[in-house]
Amino acid sequence: MQEYSIKRGYGKNLEENMIQSLRDQFGVEPEESGGHYTIAFGALQRLEVWTGEKGKTLIVDTESNADVDDETIIETNRRFRKYLEQVTGYNSKERAKKAKKAIED
Repeated sequence: MQEYSIKRGYGKNLEENMIQSLRDQFGVEPEESGGHYTIAFGALQRLEVWTGEKGKTLIVDTESNADVDDETIIETNRRFRKYLEQVTGYNSKERAKKAKKAIED
């Protein structure tokens, strides 16, 4: 499970953005259960997302499917990174920097 900070301005409609981004990046309709949204796509057997405390963070829990080819893994990872950027407003480098800073604090 991983928690991601949301860039200022991206948190206003976080839940709506979180759901629409799943549709945009993975092309599937998420299943909702108690505020958690779940999909399965490519190398992701399960991708579950929900908002964190006070709706200021995105929490992601994944379960991988190791029985897929390399091309599927690469495509799934690409879409997952795009999803995180679309929802959080931070690119991969910025997310890594934030995670490192959070560990140091």
